[in-house]
Amino acid sequence: MFLKKKWLIVTVIFSLALFGAVIGRWAVETVSAQNGYEELRTFTEVLTFIKKSYVDEVKTKDLVTGAIKGMLQSLDPHSGYMTPDAFKELQVETKGEFGGLGIQIGVKDGLITVIAPIEDTPAYRIGIKAGDKILKISGESTKNMALTDAVSKMRGPKGTAITLLIFREGWKEPKDFTIVRDIIRIKSVKSKTLGDGIGYIRLTQFQESTSNDLTSALEKLKKEGITSLILDMRNNPGGLLNSAVEVSEQFLPPKKLVVYIKSRNGEKTEYYTEGETKYYAEIPMVVLVNQGSASASEIVAGALKDWNRAIIIGVQTFGKGSVQSLIPLADGSGLRLTTAKYYTPKGISIQGVGITPDIVVKLESKNGKEHVVVREKDLDRHLKNEQQKEGPEEKETVPSEVEDKDDLQLQRAIDTLKTWKVFEKMKKAA
Repeated sequence: MFLKKKWLIVTVIFSLALFGAVIGRWAVETVSAQNGYEELRTFTEVLTFIKKSYVDEVKTKDLVTGAIKGMLQSLDPHSGYMTPDAFKELQVETKGEFGGLGIQIGVKDGLITVIAPIEDTPAYRIGIKAGDKILKISGESTKNMALTDAVSKMRGPKGTAITLLIFREGWKEPKDFTIVRDIIRIKSVKSKTLGDGIGYIRLTQFQESTSNDLTSALEKLKKEGITSLILDMRNNPGGLLNSAVEVSEQFLPPKKLVVYIKSRNGEKTEYYTEGETKYYAEIPMVVLVNQGSASASEIVAGALKDWNRAIIIGVQTFGKGSVQSLIPLADGSGLRLTTAKYYTPKGISIQGVGITPDIVVKLESKNGKEHVVVREKDLDRHLKNEQQKEGPEEKETVPSEVEDKDDLQLQRAIDTLKTWKVFEKMKKAA
């Protein structure tokens, strides 16, 4: 893994192409050194028997690709093999624009499961909910389907339709959802003022442009006279690590540790804030998180919490504390391989656990419409946390939709900042 900051990301880390060219030789040498030749011989024997005796003729490339997919699929929910087309799509996605449906997915009980739909996308508009089980994609069963294969099948040109067979808890039988693909343009930063000098920033994802877009939004709010800020990262699935560090730089003084990552052999790499102290690093601040806040969102929330920079309000976050490396292979395909875990400034691993808010506020359904919560610990083959015990498995549900007036988490954030200002005035008077 190459640890140059600009290439490091939470869900994928872009490595040098040279690594892809030498990894095959390295793997063979390592296996041989560890007396693994017998296992490789067994694989070769199986491949030979299939080529010679299987009822239908099969291509060697297809067999090897299937074996690689199975090998990666046996590791953890975030490792996988990508075809050349899928590899290209993944690089496009980090720029915030791609053709598809607009859902974040994982694997639970061997089935592709919706973690969260992305706002203002075809899947969101048609009513796909977190916790939905995708039983079939265009008639093909998803039982034991690799996550990368499911993503590839749901991606496609704008205007083309795809049918998902969905089962939702509480339904007697699954239902078909026919969704027309669109260009998914994710505007990662939204902002507005809430009155009383309170600014509001919504981060929906961490992309290449997120830091610059955030700077522009904050400058605009500053001109409008904000004296406190709410940073809303609810249902933000994460993204680029360097973007998470740059976002943290807006709210922390320079030379503050944001996050560090540690590989299996104990190699440790730290990431600090840079530049000068900004106006927003000194004003009262609240961060909103929920069960859909994952990865890069948890890095930012963890850094701000550990440095006592902001009050965290909401519910326990998703709990993805692992780092993936994207390794390009010679034929244009690639591996997404989990290579490290990340830790907050205080050295806390949130893998499978998540970040606990300073103030826990749960949302209540006003219309009886709820969906099941899916977290990292619910995904098949997730990595265990060496520091903390995961909570007991229990069914959690949250409202499918909440209007602003019923958003208790947002209202608590506003009340907290108003109270903060009252106490500041009392201090000055004293």
